[in-house]
Amino acid sequence: MGKVLAGLSGVLAIAPYIALVKIGELLLQAYTTDTAVDSDAVWRYVFLLINTFAVRLFVIGLALSVTHFADVKISTLIREMTLHRLSHAPLGWFSSTNAGRIRKAVHDDIAQIHTLIAHQPVDVIQAIITPLALVGFAFTIDWRLGILAVAAIPIYLGVTARMMRDMGEKTVEMDLHLTRVSATMVEFFTGISVVKAFGTVGKAHKRYQDAADGFSQFYEAWVTPMLRGSSLAGASIAIPVLLAINLGGGSLMVASGWVSPIDVLATTLIALMVPSSIEVLAGMVWAYQLAGAAALRVTQALETPVLPQSDSVQNPQGNRVVFDAVSFAYGETVAARDVSFTLEENTVTALVGPSGSGKSTIAMLLARFNDPDSGRITIGGVDIASMPTHQLYRQVAFVLQDPQLCRMSVRDNIALGRPDASFEQVVAAARKAQIYEAIAALPQGFDTIVGQETNFSSGQAQRIAIARALLIDAPILILDEATAFADPESEAEIQNALSLLVEGRTVLVIAHRPESIAGVDRIIILDQGEVSACGRHEDLLDHPLYRKLWASRQRLTPSDVNEENS
Repeated sequence: MGKVLAGLSGVLAIAPYIALVKIGELLLQAYTTDTAVDSDAVWRYVFLLINTFAVRLFVIGLALSVTHFADVKISTLIREMTLHRLSHAPLGWFSSTNAGRIRKAVHDDIAQIHTLIAHQPVDVIQAIITPLALVGFAFTIDWRLGILAVAAIPIYLGVTARMMRDMGEKTVEMDLHLTRVSATMVEFFTGISVVKAFGTVGKAHKRYQDAADGFSQFYEAWVTPMLRGSSLAGASIAIPVLLAINLGGGSLMVASGWVSPIDVLATTLIALMVPSSIEVLAGMVWAYQLAGAAALRVTQALETPVLPQSDSVQNPQGNRVVFDAVSFAYGETVAARDVSFTLEENTVTALVGPSGSGKSTIAMLLARFNDPDSGRITIGGVDIASMPTHQLYRQVAFVLQDPQLCRMSVRDNIALGRPDASFEQVVAAARKAQIYEAIAALPQGFDTIVGQETNFSSGQAQRIAIARALLIDAPILILDEATAFADPESEAEIQNALSLLVEGRTVLVIAHRPESIAGVDRIIILDQGEVSACGRHEDLLDHPLYRKLWASRQRLTPSDVNEENS
């Protein structure tokens, strides 16, 4: 519909010129014959001019309304589909995907498609139909004047076509550069506080600087020749050039008696209008290239891998967790290889091992941040891959090293996993997590907006995360060294909160400090993604890797560790 209305407005564009020609003929006839002007006929053409111009504006407005309504509907649908897709993506996918790319796909790229949907149909059809209609009218006046009206167009089109070569490939390449700049900028500014604290700002922003320099060099090499060509193309359809061609050639035709001055004036005005329509078309080609690249990225976002979801709720028989020959790899890097162990109900099991041994990967597989490449994980005999997400996260809760607080009230942050929880339940969870006093001291209490009206220390944020887990009351708990970044005072409060949290639950602890898990029920030693040994603390003292972990942590020799634990 929008294209049809745009085509109609393009045809209506010739009506004012018809009216001007007729009015000019009436005035010229009256002047040459020294008679009175037929004012009634003049007013008829004036009304025709005004009315057709008004109708054309109305039709254009109606066409743009149709396409803009379509754009709003489609953009909303795409955003909903993209967010729905991302909401079902493996949580591990977000760790491997830059936040700048996600933001660009969800926000920038969808906004870029606005031109493709809301303006391109109307503007392109007008840019095609309007000059064709005007040039056609010019040829009906006189074929020689019609040729003069378009004489400069072949030069403009030839230069423009040369400039537009490889436009698609260059546009995609430019967009890749911009995406890289956006991604590295997000990385840099996200970690600016850390890099400043360690005095490594120069090194930290190098990736961003390199990305910006790469874009600058590419853009300069691409655009510089285009600017020269654009200048030549613009000069070929400049107003003085068009006036010189049409008025000069038209004057000679008038002198020869071939055409009238009114005919020359009409075709000259048409000659001045045609290039502007062609320039709009050229600009839309550029916008179309950008929107096409954006549409490609939106399509890729809509193809984000998702975790298979089951609609049938299966009831686990207890909270016993079994890892059965589980393997997982990040691309070519194997993070877990044929891992098998059991977490018995109401026990605390710790995963220890050097950095990169697969501790976090195995724990995140239990939380189903990703699915295993092979093997399976069961809770109470039920494969977690067959559990609906909402059921799984009623069974499994986790407290990570770096708790993320959302820009919402403290109450909503605590109730993030149970939005239907009552205020009394939220307060009870905060008390157990040793964070109630700090929240109550805030000006707005539990209604204080995090990140806007207050900010919490890492220790306080950790206790809010513990309050979340307490409120969910899941029978299985994953702890990723919750006290790793806490100050001594906060660490004691966090430990007290954790003591309440682990009580009566099946707990998996990712241990970075071996001394913090000496009293757990079971310790699993991981090495290069494989289970190296299992047992209690005293059973593993002779294990070389376990002795090495203790020695490196306490800065003791292996013999000192043996003496300390004898």
